[in-house]
Formats: sequence, structure tokens, C-alpha cells
Amino acid sequence: MKIVKIQVLRGPNIWSIRRKKLIQMRLDLEEVEHLPTNKIDGFRENLEKLIPSLITHRCSEGVEGGFFQRVEMGTWMGHVIEHIALEIQTLAGMDAGFGRTRETKTHGVYNVVFSYIEENSGIYAAEQSVEIAQALMEGRDYPIQECIQTLKEKRERERLGPSTGSIVEEAVARNIPWIRLGRNSLVQLGYGINQQRFQATITGKTSSIAVDIACNKELTKKMLDDAAIPVPTGDLVTDEEGLESVIRKIGYPIVLKPLDGNHGKGSSINVNDWEAAKIGLQHAQNYGPKVIVERYITGYDFRVLVINHKMVAAARRVPAHIVGDGEKNIQQLIDKENLDPRRGYGHENVLTEISVDKDTNELLEKLNYTLENIPQKGEIVYLKSTANLSTGGTSIDVTDMIHPENITMCERISKIIGLDVCGVDIMAENLTQPLKESGGAILEVNAAPGFRMHLAPSEGLPRNVAAPVVDMLYPQGKAFRIPIIAVTGTNGKTTTTRLIAHIVKNNGYRVGFTTSDGIYIQNTMLTKGDTTGPLSAEFVLKDPTVEFAVLETARGGILRSGLGFSYCDIGVLTNIKEDHLGISDIHNLKDLTKVKRVVLDAVKKDGWSVLNADDAYSMRLMPDLDAKVAIFSLDENNPHIKKFAKEGKITCVYEEGFVTIKKGDWKIRIAKANNIPITMEGKAKFMISNVLAASLATYLYGFEIEDIANSLRTFIPSAALTPGRLNIFKFKKFNVLIDFAHNPAGYEAIEDYLKNIEATKKIGIISGVGDRRDKDIQECGKIAGRMFDYIIIRNEKHLRGRPEEEINGLLISGIQEAGKDVSYEIIPKEIEALKHAMSMAEEGTFITALSDVVSNAIDLVQEYQNKEILEEGKIM
Repeated sequence: MKIVKIQVLRGPNIWSIRRKKLIQMRLDLEEVEHLPTNKIDGFRENLEKLIPSLITHRCSEGVEGGFFQRVEMGTWMGHVIEHIALEIQTLAGMDAGFGRTRETKTHGVYNVVFSYIEENSGIYAAEQSVEIAQALMEGRDYPIQECIQTLKEKRERERLGPSTGSIVEEAVARNIPWIRLGRNSLVQLGYGINQQRFQATITGKTSSIAVDIACNKELTKKMLDDAAIPVPTGDLVTDEEGLESVIRKIGYPIVLKPLDGNHGKGSSINVNDWEAAKIGLQHAQNYGPKVIVERYITGYDFRVLVINHKMVAAARRVPAHIVGDGEKNIQQLIDKENLDPRRGYGHENVLTEISVDKDTNELLEKLNYTLENIPQKGEIVYLKSTANLSTGGTSIDVTDMIHPENITMCERISKIIGLDVCGVDIMAENLTQPLKESGGAILEVNAAPGFRMHLAPSEGLPRNVAAPVVDMLYPQGKAFRIPIIAVTGTNGKTTTTRLIAHIVKNNGYRVGFTTSDGIYIQNTMLTKGDTTGPLSAEFVLKDPTVEFAVLETARGGILRSGLGFSYCDIGVLTNIKEDHLGISDIHNLKDLTKVKRVVLDAVKKDGWSVLNADDAYSMRLMPDLDAKVAIFSLDENNPHIKKFAKEGKITCVYEEGFVTIKKGDWKIRIAKANNIPITMEGKAKFMISNVLAASLATYLYGFEIEDIANSLRTFIPSAALTPGRLNIFKFKKFNVLIDFAHNPAGYEAIEDYLKNIEATKKIGIISGVGDRRDKDIQECGKIAGRMFDYIIIRNEKHLRGRPEEEINGLLISGIQEAGKDVSYEIIPKEIEALKHAMSMAEEGTFITALSDVVSNAIDLVQEYQNKEILEEGKIM
């Protein structure tokens, strides 16, 4: 067996619209294709012994152990690998759950598809599932525990922290989209102009001054003291002399902590003698020269969480510890505690495993203990100096026990410091009494407080503290998305996208749009190239200035990574024609239709799918779509249009020279096609079709007819605005047309347009694309033979896997099938072919250059055009 390719899908895809995070592994079983599991000696027994938890996989049998039944009866190795990949993720704390295995049209090659939680872990699971299956077939051992531990480590390196993750989960529950910005915990909620950002529990609304104050413990303490809030007595020191002076004033026990420390780093608590104080000073100064020395307040460690200046949760924090039983030593008691199913690696469970580190050894040393000592029965031995959950601490929810006066005080503290998300650390015997009565004090005020102790306390009620954060970022009624119109299809996508974007812009929106030639924000190109994939869509949706997104969405990006958005308001399908067939398991129009429908399946239920009623494969999708459907046609007598009219539904048609919206039988004329420049005075039918699609989509969104009409009349086609889309350059004696047409449907559209062009001679410059099917290349040659009087065959810069002789031979074969005596010649280089065509042009010649890449051709023709203008100027 060998892995051919592993793809990571991150958005709605051909396998599932709802399950966005999928691994797609292309697996060649090679000789194993002839070995179902029931023909491999001991395979089922070895698999069950290695991963007994697979018993829970019900598979198609629908019962526990169903998967093992399938293995016993005989199933293919791709299916087994799918289940292994899912289960090893589950054993590593990532319950994925969805899988599909399907054979491709290449014998013995399968697509093994399964869900993942963390991307790199999913890739590793794919690789190791194949390795595990191979080991089982060969009867050799496989280190399954090492694999699971590696998966856990990869998960912890990649996953969002518990605080960040909880906010994301709350956002997802409210259908708010999110994007991870970079590899850390910086997250964007929402799209475009309606986005909000946060990192851990610092939000875009958090005051940087407030964070600076909270990080300066001395300043925080002074501000609270000035506001009559109880704080421990103490002072700031930088050396042993200052330390000694403070101790003389406040006495023992003391606490030492770095001025700019956080999360308990560098702190020493309950210090009772001078030697320990000096060691504590040195430890704190590892994190900064200035150290706070305070009187140690006895009592319990409490954390009160305040969000948007409202108290939302309170917890009592307990450092990691063990309780002696008079029999086991400290290490054995730690091992026993770590067997608690609530404890896990990193953040995978409610509690974290307790590890032995420098802090642990120092605390034990103070007790004259080592890990070998046996504590007395009932004796509590603390293993960490701070109560952080990440070091094995526990938390007890006390939200309902906090005294109203303490609530008011904590909310007041959040306003004094100025933090929108604020953690107030309190040392007191309890929170049921006001601090002034219990003798407690405020130890610290924390920016970016952790949520884990409140989300999953070891005792008491869990508190959904992420909800008030999302409430603060998105108060009721505040939008979090921007409108999205997605455009897909074989031909006409880019022009339709540009038309829609132009209409949207003219209606006062700042629009971002993606096309096959670049990413644009308000008509300014920011990135050049084919930008029709998910990363380009995300580029637009991340831009904080964008109010409306129009996204050209091509097949390649959908197959490679899925969509770059969770759903759209309107999905437009221009047509489904033969192009790119025979690539990436897309062999026929039925396969291609499955890819294109992903965009329509991603339309929200109250949105609109816009279909081409003149395209048979597009219309086949209509019965299965969840969203509302509207259709367009170049013929108002199209049977689908008539049916929609009878049902009172909305359509857009070309009738009597007008682009017209129909509601039932009522007609609302938008504009005469002759007055819409992109239609070339109504001669370019395929451009009229694009206008129909754009007009219908924008009308359905809610734009006024007059605004749509004005926009259509002001959309002037040019090499700058619509490169490669029916660009016509007029010379004194001849004209040149440059178009992106590169498949039979595109060639037929040009043929239809040229029928309306009067010319003494029609010269065509054509080329074949190497990754197309033979019959598609031949068909392009045949159509060229019909529409041109003379043909120049040139070669594309990138032949895509075929020798130029083979491509040219297929084109010539097609030309000869046209049934017309057409002369042709081969000039390999595009520039030379164009120069030759223009040099041989006579009065009234019309030159058409068709190409998969048009930028070089446009530059050359514009250069010739400028020369002609300059020469005419000299004569005048």
C-alpha cells in the first residue's frame, strides 16, 4: 500500500457541507486490493488485540461490534484504515466520528475520508493508520501507546487553549463564523467590517492601558488602596537591603512575586525566615528586577471573574496536592491521583496530570520530604506553590456563595483598573462575608484570566463564562456576518462576479471580490493571480473594511480544501460544461455537477440559489436544493421559465431585446441589452447570459431595478476591468479580440458572437490545454475550423503533461473535421503568433486570439495600438 496524497479540507466540501474538517487520503492498495480482511490470517484477532476499543464502532451493521463483524466477513483495507484513523484520534482525546471510504475510477485506488479535530493530528492519524494496517498484515508489533502519546502532543501544540476554545465554541453555537489568525490563540469572530478579535481572554475591546496597569502589580495595589479596597501591606524591593527593610515593617510570613509576573511564575508564598526570603527574592528576579514583598494573608485562594463589569463566576482554587494514607509514598500517591479519569494530558480533561518539577521538589524540601517519604494518614502535602489548573490544581465553584458586597467590590475593581475581562484574586477565609469582616485582601487583578476553573470545576456547577464574552462582543441585534454572493460554474464566472461586484459597489457598499485574475477590494487589485479558492475567500472575509463579499468559486479550490466560508446568502451557478474533465476524479459532467453543487448546498436556507435554465445539468440540481431557487434564461419560452411563471416564482429572461425580471407573468424590464456595454450591442449572447445571472442575483438580494440598470449601463468592458473577457482592440484597418475561452463551450460562445461580426477575413489564434481530454482538444479545433478562415496554432507556456506535437495533432485533427477548407500554420510562441496575425491582416480583418493565459497577448496588442495612435499623431 502507498499513500498517494493527503488533503486537508477546511470548509464545506464534496463529502459533507456540515462536516467541514475532513482528511481526504488518496490510498493505492496495490496488491492488497486482492486481499480482503477475511483472507489475511489472524487479522481480525490482531486488530482487536491492538485496538480493543474498536468494539464500539457499529459500522453498517448498526450494532456494537459491527465493525469487527465486517472485518470477520471480509472488508477492504481502505475501510479498515478509515476506522483505525478515527479510533486512534479518539484514544488521544479527539472524538472525530465521521468517515467514508470510496473507490475511485482508478482500480485499487481509494479515497479514505475521515474527520479530524486538529489538523496536524489528523494528518498523522492518516499516516499511522496505514502503518498500523501494514503491521497487522505482516504480523509485527506496532507501538500503539507511543502513537497515541504523539497524537496527544501534536494536539496540545496545535489546539486552542481552554479559554479561547470555549469562546469559539460559544460563537459556533450562535452560528458566528470564526477564523484562526496565525498559529496561536488570536481569533477573528465574524466577517469583514463586522469582525471582532480576541486572544485568549483579551478582546479587541480590552484597554491596553488597563492591561499595563494590571501587569504592574505595584500600581494596581496603589490604585486599589487609594479606592479603599483591602490589599496586603508591603512594598517594592530590588535587593536584599530593601527586602530586609520591608520585612522589619510587616513581619513574617511574607509573599514574594515579580512586579511584572503572571500565572504565579516566580512567586514564593508563606515564607517564614530570612534564608527562604533571600531564595524567594532570587527566584522572583529571574522574571524581572523589581519584586513585590507583601504580608502573607492566610485563608483560601479565590478567583472572581468579572466580564463587562459584571461578576459572572467565582471559584476557590486549590494547589495540586496529595492526601496521605499512611502506606504509600508521595510518588505512589501522585501516580494514584493521576489515575483519576478526570485528569489528562494537557487540557484534554477537566483536570491536568500532576507532574513533579522544580517547584514540587522545593516545596517538599521545605518539609524535609522527598518523593520516597510516606505521609501520615490524612496529611495534606501540597505539590505546587500556586493553584493553577494547568499544573494539576483543582477548583471548587463558589459563585452562588459570594456576598453581595464582595460582588459589588469586584465589579468596582474591574472599572477602577478598566478591564472588560477581569480576574480578581482574593485571599480570605470565605467569600460569604464581606472582606472587611473576614480580614481578606485583594492579591492581584489579572488581565486575560483563565476560564478553565469556571468552565469545568472539579466540584460544583460549571459556569458558561464564554457566553458573556460573546454577549459583550456581539450585543443583541449586532451583525456578525457580511452578505456573501458566491459564483460558480464552468464559463462566465469571472464576468458575472465582476458585474455583481459593480452593482453592489454602486449601491454604496465597500465590496471585496475574488476572481481568476486577482483579489479586489473596491476595484483595487491587492493580489494578482487565480484567486478563486478558499484562501482568497478568507482574504476578503478577514479584511475589516469589507461590507459585502462577492466570491468567484472554482472547482479546484473546492476539491483541494473545500469552501472558504461556512455559508452564503446567494449562490450563482452559471453553467456546467465540459472542462477540466479527467482530473482529480472528475471524469464526466455528473462528477463535475457534484463539485459545483457544493456552493449551492452552502446557501443558507432562507437564501437563494440562482440557476441557468438553459443548462440541463444545472437544472438537474433544482429538486435537491434546500434554499429557494430562481432561474434565468436567454429564452422566455424555456419550459422551466414557463413552469416558474405558472407557479408565480421569480425568473430573469432575455425577451424582445430586454433584460427582464419576471414575477409570475409580470415583467419588470431592467434595461435593453443594446445599452449594456458588456453585451457588445446585444451581439454577445453569452455575455447577456452573464448579465441575466448578475441581475437576478442582485435583485434577489434586494437592490432596486433602477440601481441595477444604472450599474449595468456603466460597466464598461476593457482589458483593465475585464481582462480576457471579450476584449476588443480597434485598429485603423483591423480589429483584435482577445478572450479567455479555452474549452468547447467557450469556443462555441465566441463562434456565436463572430456570426454577428462582418469581416473580410477572420483569423484565429488557438492553442490546446494539455490536461484536457483528447476529445475536448479536438472539439476546440473543430469549432475553430468552423468559425475562422485562417488559423494559427500556438503553444501554451505550460503544456501540463503533454508534448506540444500531440496537442497540435489533436487540434489539426479537429480542424480537418470541421468540413471546411481552412488553412493553418503553427507558430509556437504566443507573441510571434500575434505579431504574424497582425502583419498579415488586410482591410476589414478580424483577429481572434483565444488563450488560457491572456495577459501577454493584451500587453502586446495594447503596445501596437499605442504605436498606431502615436504615428497618427505625428502625421496630423
